[in-house]
Amino acid sequence: MTSISIIGLGNMAGALADRALAVGNTVEIIGRDPAKAKELAGALGGATVGTAGAAPAGDIVVLAVPYAGAAAVVSEYGDALQGKVIIDITNPVSPDFQGFVTPDGSSGAQEIAKAAPADAHVVKAFNTLFSHVLAAGPAEGRPLDVFIAGDDVQAKTRVSAFIESLGLRPMDTGRLAMARTLENVALLQLGLVAHSVKHTNFFLGVSILG
Repeated sequence: MTSISIIGLGNMAGALADRALAVGNTVEIIGRDPAKAKELAGALGGATVGTAGAAPAGDIVVLAVPYAGAAAVVSEYGDALQGKVIIDITNPVSPDFQGFVTPDGSSGAQEIAKAAPADAHVVKAFNTLFSHVLAAGPAEGRPLDVFIAGDDVQAKTRVSAFIESLGLRPMDTGRLAMARTLENVALLQLGLVAHSVKHTNFFLGVSILG
C-alpha cells in the first residue's frame, strides 16, 4: 500500500482520502486550518493530521487546493517536498470558464513543477473527475479512467499503482506537457455541463474496441 499526504480540505481531498483509506493506504490530511483538518480526518476515520508547511509524511503528496494558490503552496513547503511525487489535480480555468489563467503554451502542472524542488516529480492526475463521481467509484461495471501525465517514468508508475489500488484505471498520456491537454479536457467537461449534459454525474473515459 501507499503512504499519501493530501494538502487541501475540499471535496476532492475528502473523496480521494476516503477511497485511499478504504483499501488500506495510509492518509495524512494537511490544511491551513488545523481544526478543519482534524474535523475532516475524524469524519474519514483512520487518517492522521499533518502540519501545514512541515514535511508531509506521505511518499506521494496530493495537491488538492485551488489552482490560484497551488504554486504558492508548493513554494511554501520548499525543500520539505524533496524526493516526493506530487500529484497535481488542479484545473487553472479562468473565472468565465472560457480559457486558462496559465501562460500561453504552459499548463497548471508545469507552473507548479517550476515551484517544486528539482528532485520532486509532478504528475498530473484526477483533474478530469468530479469529486462525487470519484467518491462513487466504478460506474455500470466499468472502472473510472484517470488520465495522467508526467516526465518521470518511475513517478508515473507509482501514481499508476496508487490509482489501481483505488479500483480505478490509470491511462498514461505522456510527458508533463500533456497536462495542458488534460486541463482542456476539464474545460470540455464544463462546456458539456453548461450546454448539453446539464449535470456533473458523468465521466470521460476510453473504450477499447476488440
